[in-house]
Amino acid sequence: MKTAIVIPARYASTRYPGKPLAELRQKDGSAKSLIRMTWEAAQTVAGNHAIHVATDDDRIAEHARGFGASVLMTSTEAKNGTERCAETLDRIDADLIVNLQGDAPLTPPWFVEALIARMAEDREAAVATPVLRCDAHTYEMFVEDRREGRVGGTTAVFDRKGHGLYFSKEVIPYIDPGKRPDPIPVFHHVGVYAYRPDALRAYVEWPEGELERREGLEQLRFLENRATVACVEVEARGRVFWELNNPADIPRIEAVLGA
Repeated sequence: MKTAIVIPARYASTRYPGKPLAELRQKDGSAKSLIRMTWEAAQTVAGNHAIHVATDDDRIAEHARGFGASVLMTSTEAKNGTERCAETLDRIDADLIVNLQGDAPLTPPWFVEALIARMAEDREAAVATPVLRCDAHTYEMFVEDRREGRVGGTTAVFDRKGHGLYFSKEVIPYIDPGKRPDPIPVFHHVGVYAYRPDALRAYVEWPEGELERREGLEQLRFLENRATVACVEVEARGRVFWELNNPADIPRIEAVLGA
C-alpha cells in the first residue's frame, strides 16, 4: 500500500506548551528538538514513504522546514492529531496514512512497519495501533505517574482477535499489588496510528464522544462509533520506549538516549 507518514504537531499543548520544539540532549552532548527527532525516526521506516509535518503553528513550520521536512499547514480547529491528519487527505496520495505523533521520538521503525503489515491483511480494521506488553520497569513508571498525580502513558485492552476494547489513562486491567503475575498483563498503548482514508473521513464527521472527552484519548472516538481498531502487539527488542507527555519525561528519555 502507498503510505504517507504524517507527524501532527501543535504548539498549544495543555500539559506542555511548545512541546514539539522542546530540545533533548543527545549522546554526543548536542541537542535536537522533539519534532526533529520524530521526523528522523520516520526516515528509518522501511519503504519509500512520503513524510510530512502537519501543524497550525508558524514557529513549528519554520523550524521543520529548517531541517528539511515537508510541511502541511492545517487549521487551528483540529482537536487532536487524528483530526489534523484528516485535514491533509486532499493534499496527499496514499492508501494508508500513518500518524506518528511528535511526542514519541523513541518509536522504533518496526512498530510502524507492523501496522502497515497488519492493515494489509486485516480488512476488518479501520485503524491499527501498536501495543507493547509492560515489563516490570515500565509498569512501575505507570504506577509512579498515577501515584504522583501525573497523567502519563496510556494502556489498552483488546479481544482475542486483537481488536481494541478500551484505552485508558488509568492502568488497566487492575493488578493486585500483592499478586503481580508474570508476564504482566498490562499493555502500553503506543501513540501511533495507521488509518484507511475512509476511516479518517468518517472520524471528522462524528462528534466528540463522552469517553474520548473524559479520557482525553482521540482513538476512543473510533470505538464509540463501533469502528474496528486493531491492536498490534509489538516487541521492544531491548529498546526502552516512552513518550514525552510531561516535562518530567525529558530526563527519562535523555537517559535512554545516553545523554
